[in-house]
Amino acid sequence: MSFQPSHAAIRLPRASLARLAGAASCSFPSGRKAGSLALTPLALCLAQVALAQQSLAPSAEATALQEVRINASTEKDMGFAPVEAQTASKMSMRRLETPQSVSVVTREQMESRQVTNVQQALQTVAGVSPVNFGRRGFDDINIRGFRSTESILVDGLVQSPGMWAKLHPYGYERFEVLKGSASVLYGQVQPGGIVNAVSKRPKKEALNEVGMDVGSFGQRSLQADINRPLSESGKTALRINTQVSNSDDPTQFVYRKDRWFAPSLSIDLGAQTDLVLFATYSHSEWLRQQGITPYGTVLPNRNGTLSRTMFTGDPAFGVYDVESTTVGYALEHRISPAMTLRQNVRYETEKGTGNFVSNQALQANQRLQNRQASRQYMDYDLLATDTSLLSRFEALGARHQLVTGLDLRSGHSLLASRTCRIGALDLFAPVYGMQATCPSALTSDAPSKLTVAGVYAQDQIKFAQGWTALVGMRRDWSTNDTNDRVAGQQTRQKDSATTLSAGLVYEFRPGWSAYGSYGESFLPVSGQTFGGTPFVPETGKQWEAGVKYEAPGGQLTGSLAVFNLVRQNVTTADLVNTGFSIQTGEQRARGLEVEVGADLKNGWKLTSAYTYTQTKVTRDNNAAIVGLPLNLTPRHTLTAWATYKLPQAPRVTVGLGGRYVSEQIGSYPFTLPSYFVADASVSYEGENYRITAGVKNLFDRAYYDGAINANVVSPSLPRSFNVGLTYFF
Repeated sequence: MSFQPSHAAIRLPRASLARLAGAASCSFPSGRKAGSLALTPLALCLAQVALAQQSLAPSAEATALQEVRINASTEKDMGFAPVEAQTASKMSMRRLETPQSVSVVTREQMESRQVTNVQQALQTVAGVSPVNFGRRGFDDINIRGFRSTESILVDGLVQSPGMWAKLHPYGYERFEVLKGSASVLYGQVQPGGIVNAVSKRPKKEALNEVGMDVGSFGQRSLQADINRPLSESGKTALRINTQVSNSDDPTQFVYRKDRWFAPSLSIDLGAQTDLVLFATYSHSEWLRQQGITPYGTVLPNRNGTLSRTMFTGDPAFGVYDVESTTVGYALEHRISPAMTLRQNVRYETEKGTGNFVSNQALQANQRLQNRQASRQYMDYDLLATDTSLLSRFEALGARHQLVTGLDLRSGHSLLASRTCRIGALDLFAPVYGMQATCPSALTSDAPSKLTVAGVYAQDQIKFAQGWTALVGMRRDWSTNDTNDRVAGQQTRQKDSATTLSAGLVYEFRPGWSAYGSYGESFLPVSGQTFGGTPFVPETGKQWEAGVKYEAPGGQLTGSLAVFNLVRQNVTTADLVNTGFSIQTGEQRARGLEVEVGADLKNGWKLTSAYTYTQTKVTRDNNAAIVGLPLNLTPRHTLTAWATYKLPQAPRVTVGLGGRYVSEQIGSYPFTLPSYFVADASVSYEGENYRITAGVKNLFDRAYYDGAINANVVSPSLPRSFNVGLTYFF
């Protein structure tokens, strides 16, 4: 599996690189003694260089692997049946040989479905719940029953904790979803899984496109993707992605404006090193759609039925206005055919204000909606680095691909707010423009600084005939310093954790494999008990087993997985000390997932998934919910999307798909009814242009696909149309 390089190269002295590799991948966090970590991933790291150098005569497979570009964009990003992914191992690896569920949404899939946000992009992925918290402006997702909104990574690096800026799918080659506990390689993540967005990066070949889209509810956008080689070899290249979009909403007053710009530059400084510099700038303004009361929508209301497009906030109170920037680089140097040093660095900032009006409890007359207004002031920054060494060697009769690394993060977070009073809204005769009363002093103001250090190692081991093992270990330390300026209290919370993972795959016949795996995750929890004891990190543990298939040539892929995932140390209400919490909760998710992807020669392409998820609250201080399912976890989800290139008109491609979601608990005491929604599209490919017309929610189904709490249910979008034109030059 040899990839052509898509990044620039830089040549550094071998001795310097050896010292850099040792310092980056084998150093100890300050204050720790090497002896105390003898059984951690660092012990493997110390032997890694020697083992790799012993491979004086690399095998044919190792020689081919030296051409892998970890952050490369390849033709394998296209199609509906990708056979490789990099998120599960921080290197390109066949999905067939990966002992964990990993799904890939390619650029071609997104374009065929006219995807405009991350939630739409992941609708065809097994295990990902279609969560909607009222088009509030963020990328909200659940994976395997658990919230995963804060576990959306970009190019393998976590984002700032604010997460106020939505990702723009136009700027990414693909989304990879690694399901289940994944802390060994990525540290502090939520237990259900992670989403890794892989950015567009410079290519050796010229690539230029501009496009525009118009659609229902005032949707309009302009975008461009320009890639220009700047050297004869093409290894120095500039790529610029940009998008400007405006849209209204079926809900009165609601709108969104986005401005996004992302340049990247590869620099040719040699044959053995790829270096890419990148930056992004994003500015978004939107009026938050918070949803409406369940009474009069999914529950009866004595006064009648409410309009699904009602706005329960107040447009006079203000909007969200958020600006974010990132700068960084991706460096990859091939020290030898058997050893590659990599370093990814990103610094990002997010600043802005957020104004919104939220629903409180409905009054007893079921007509007047109590509300609360909030003004938020956000300021975040984060420096994230990941330095790793990939070594290929043979030892004890087995072939190894060992990744060891050092993951460092440091950032500041501030989300200050004022809680304001605003009058109740008459849901059946709404009057807007009410005056809100806000205190002069901040209601909350607690800036914090988070510092994280993690060392990890993961080894892919091939042995015997058709057997592949993947084993990993990680040790993390984190310190969170908080200055609560309202309470006049400063606190320091220090956490550490060791996480493990292990998996085994057996390719029992060509194209068929069976696997089993175990993984762990952890996530620090801010706060303390009534007695002043800091909360310990939440933990996740998952067992998974399954079967995978890959047809010769990759025209058809499939997978079946069963899993058992447990989330522990969940905070629950302290029944003795009101307003405090204790960590006695536990939640469980079990299920089955099936995925199929096809790129058939007869013109058909297909991606389809079925998910069965059974969730349960297994321990909680609130005995009334023990044994009940978790919110927003449908038992059954079935989705499919197919395109067909007409043989009598090969320039025309039609697309059709749909998704079925069974009944699910929105928030006690109400459930969201099951629904089925269909989408369709048709596109025409000219010599240097493409026209695509699509319709979402083809049959204009009225349904509810989310809920924030017991006071708010989230209506879905009605039928919408979109027409896009892309010109290639």
